[in-house]
Amino acid sequence: MRLEAFKKKVSIIIAFLVVALAVPETVSASAGDVFLTLKDSELYALSACLMDADNGRVLYGKNVDDVRAMASTTKIMTLIIALEYGNADDIVTISPYAASMPDVQLNVMAGEQYRLEDLCYAMMLESFNDVAVAIAEYVGEKYGMPENFQKRGNPDSLTDEKTDTANEAKDNNESQTYSQDVSSRDYDESRLYVRKFADLMNEKARELGCINTYFITPNGLDAEDENGKHSTTARELALIASYAIKNDEFNNITGTKQYSFNEINEKRSCTAYNKDAFLNHMSGAFGIKTGFTGDAGYCFVGALRSDGRTFISVVLGSGWPSNRTYKWKDTRKLMEYGINNFFEKTIFSSIEEYKEVEVTDGIEDSTGSRIDGLLSMLLCDADDVRVVYELEDSVPAPVDIGDVLGKAIVYINGERMEEFPITATNKVKRVDYKWYLQKLLDLMRL
Repeated sequence: MRLEAFKKKVSIIIAFLVVALAVPETVSASAGDVFLTLKDSELYALSACLMDADNGRVLYGKNVDDVRAMASTTKIMTLIIALEYGNADDIVTISPYAASMPDVQLNVMAGEQYRLEDLCYAMMLESFNDVAVAIAEYVGEKYGMPENFQKRGNPDSLTDEKTDTANEAKDNNESQTYSQDVSSRDYDESRLYVRKFADLMNEKARELGCINTYFITPNGLDAEDENGKHSTTARELALIASYAIKNDEFNNITGTKQYSFNEINEKRSCTAYNKDAFLNHMSGAFGIKTGFTGDAGYCFVGALRSDGRTFISVVLGSGWPSNRTYKWKDTRKLMEYGINNFFEKTIFSSIEEYKEVEVTDGIEDSTGSRIDGLLSMLLCDADDVRVVYELEDSVPAPVDIGDVLGKAIVYINGERMEEFPITATNKVKRVDYKWYLQKLLDLMRL
């Protein structure tokens, strides 16, 4: 029989793979016995999302893919870019454009200078719009312009001259800025650097798989340009937040209750107080950011850890004045829904033996196979877990240990979540003339 005849691929679908999984010891024996539902009508928010921060799976969604204004939750991405490109001790000089931003303001003045880290705290704790623009203008000029581009951790992208300057500044425990005339800079130049910063924000969003997110402003003020409106979705904002909380610097900033700092030249001293009331609402809460504009309504992105589980919640359009407390009520409902229903369960251990696979033209007739992978996920009693095994009926020799023979694909409630390779466990050599000769010699000896 021709070899090609053995290459036909079949899918073996095992419906309702029942996985008996242990609930973490910190969870009571009765936890998860009753699935508690959350109806869309129970939330004030126009869009909402509860996400498993470890893998991006949506545990609950209400209009999760509707595109909406995001207000100051934008500053989550602003902080991500500031942390990934800038350095804490960089000195930021305030421009007239940054100082002109509307409320909420730190009321910075043109010519004032601040450490980048101090501005990051002020931006996230008090949601100062002028501070967000100052950060964006600085980072956009220093790292967003082609002639200056250097992502932190990639010093090879700098010219030798700039590298020497940076190293000298570090050696002298000094910070640097490329602009000496920021205090008299015109608005058009400032807007150019802010636009370059927005380009960095959008680039990062695309890296995270956010195809419906578009940043224009670093502070989240409602805006529109030739490419669209400043907007995102609940799902994609949750993805951005899930990425952000993997950065310890980010968490240190957003979880701080109060932060004091000084202008570099001692022109003023400042204290910022965290406006995120959710930090005090639930045990395990650690962020992240509020927001409000006329288009967006009240918004909030929350983060909470409970018994080894990390949840991200997003509410967009959760009321308008005078409904400023709705976002807290919605967030609590989302988090309680996650805590009471979803527990970590193992779908695959690190190695699981599977089945024998026929080998054609081999010294042996078959090879064993195994599934290589470790998958634990937050699941509830109502989740439908299915595994689809795609495996060759037979494979031609030679076969080496570790050769990929197929894959196991995990679906949760019909959504494709993960896939793992099915690999060979035995080495099978191909039958050749030497093998036939050896067999002939063995027979002659008999």
